[in-house]
Amino acid sequence: MFRFRRDGGYRVAVVASAAVALTGAISLWFAGSALALTPAEVAARNSPAVAGTPCTAAASACVDVNKKKAWLIKNGKILRGPVPIATGGAGEETPTGDVFRVYRKDKTHTTAEFKLPNGQPAPMPDSVFFEDGGIAFHAGDPKRASAGCVHLNLADAEAFYNTLQIGDHVQVMDGPKAAPDPNSSQASSGDDNNGDDNGDDNSDDNSNDDNSDDGDDN
Repeated sequence: MFRFRRDGGYRVAVVASAAVALTGAISLWFAGSALALTPAEVAARNSPAVAGTPCTAAASACVDVNKKKAWLIKNGKILRGPVPIATGGAGEETPTGDVFRVYRKDKTHTTAEFKLPNGQPAPMPDSVFFEDGGIAFHAGDPKRASAGCVHLNLADAEAFYNTLQIGDHVQVMDGPKAAPDPNSSQASSGDDNNGDDNGDDNSDDNSNDDNSDDGDDN
């Protein structure tokens, strides 16, 4: 147990030593936390926010699940959007996060998980896969919930397919932090649909991409 001299000198030395030790411990803690982050996580967290979206400049594609909107981003600026989308319905929600990465593209993808009336696999045109389980951007009804994918209308799906490249980062955010976009007058009426989870023949692909979700996130 430390004893303090009346002149206070010993006490000052002890307090100073304790402060140095505490500072060192805090520094080590922060260093350990930083080392635990991947480069993508560091970029996602440290990049500036993109005005009008809930995402940062690290993203090439941004999704706002609650507001049912998506954007293409380049060099921290909006390249396209907001565009109307649909995401996963109840029990099949689209996963959220800020470090997804495009790992596969297939312009004429089909899924055997869902069938057309003639029994053929349902088409998923312009599929851009960014998460295991077959989660992708693709052409589908932006007014009907998917089984986890992000539905885009045909023109937007083609734009996402042509713009996004393997390795590009995708951020899927839940929406509360989204700011209004001062540069857009586009309304998103009809984009808030949260039902019809399983009724879209052209949409859903959570576990069906025969070769897409086998850990190909290189």
